[in-house]
Amino acid sequence: AEYMGLQLFNAGFVLNFIICVLLLSFDFWTVKNVTGRILVSLRWWNEIKEDGSNEWIFESAQDRRKPHPQDDRIFWLGLNIPPVIWLLFGIKSLIDLDPHWFLICAIGMALSGSNTYGYWKCRRDSGKQLKNINSMIKIASALR
Repeated sequence: AEYMGLQLFNAGFVLNFIICVLLLSFDFWTVKNVTGRILVSLRWWNEIKEDGSNEWIFESAQDRRKPHPQDDRIFWLGLNIPPVIWLLFGIKSLIDLDPHWFLICAIGMALSGSNTYGYWKCRRDSGKQLKNINSMIKIASALR
């Protein structure tokens, strides 16, 4: 119940659960839709097709400016650290035999982990796109 100091409010588990899930959802949406686009010029989303299959879609800025190294470092650290912290909280709640708080940890791991996974794939896909563009430019200049 130590998560984010919510036990200090002594409001009961249900209210603490709702607050945690709302804050986790807001963090997920902000990182996915705002922070990644501003700091590293990347964005991702997952679409479900009519046949029920998933399709991951990755987008990088057309100008693909090189992000400032400090922005890049802060973004990737801020993206990779939360899943580890939620995992540690989850292990602690399992050791304490506290399934209620483990549920919050699982939600935190799922949301922050999916953002991490999405941006890793997006970064890899962006690198492939950049290589393809460079190859096309080289071929076009060789044909002139």
